Amino acid sequence: MSEFTEIICEKQGGICIIKINRPKVLNALVPSVFYELNQALDEIEADPEIRVVIITGEGRAFAAGADITYMKDLDAKGAKAFATHITSVLRRMESMEQIFIAAVNGYALGGGCELSMACDLRITEAGTKFGLPETGLGIIPGFSGTQRLTRLVGLTIAKEMVVTGKKIDGVEASRIGLVNKVAEDGKLMEEAIDMANQILKNASLAVSYGKEAINRGIQLDMDSAIDFETNLFGLCFATEDQKEGMTAFCEKRKPHFVNR
Repeated sequence: MSEFTEIICEKQGGICIIKINRPKVLNALVPSVFYELNQALDEIEADPEIRVVIITGEGRAFAAGADITYMKDLDAKGAKAFATHITSVLRRMESMEQIFIAAVNGYALGGGCELSMACDLRITEAGTKFGLPETGLGIIPGFSGTQRLTRLVGLTIAKEMVVTGKKIDGVEASRIGLVNKVAEDGKLMEEAIDMANQILKNASLAVSYGKEAINRGIQLDMDSAIDFETNLFGLCFATEDQKEGMTAFCEKRKPHFVNR
């Protein structure tokens, strides 16, 4: 992986770990973070070995929000351009074949919370603080936060979090469905890597099709979503891994997937 300034990228077999690397400002998000993240995504897409990406923060925070000192003097046009750039990167993560896991440490506020929500899965610790406090700054979440939060936790809770700007801890985030798992203190990355390895044991095309079926299906009416799913189900039977997986099951052995 290339060396960056605002992020750290490390490849471990089929896993790529990306750390936001602005610890002195609690990983406050600026455009350069997302320019580098986008470049890292280019490399990930070009590497067929990488199937899971773990995003976390260096130091005491995942990301404590967008950098207010950068945003405060933006006009309406500049603010829209800023949000458009960031949302395009987050949307790209959702559309990629790889599974993204957010290992959320410390603080995930504002843009940090929105970055975590663009990942497929989220693991955190009990004391982590989540929130979308933008209304207290005279703005709303602008990196697709209102849309992803609503899809994850439902209309009522999403409205409460946005209009009050309240912060919740990792336990409450788990209760409302914002995160998948609360790790024991000090075991966040261990849990994230364990989850990544569970994914790596499965057939990569099936995993990617499963992600696509869910992400596309939730945007469609039920009949269209079912049609989309059955098409992808059929495509699985054109893969070598389907033949290997089912043969291994019948032969009572572990499958040896070739990711084709």
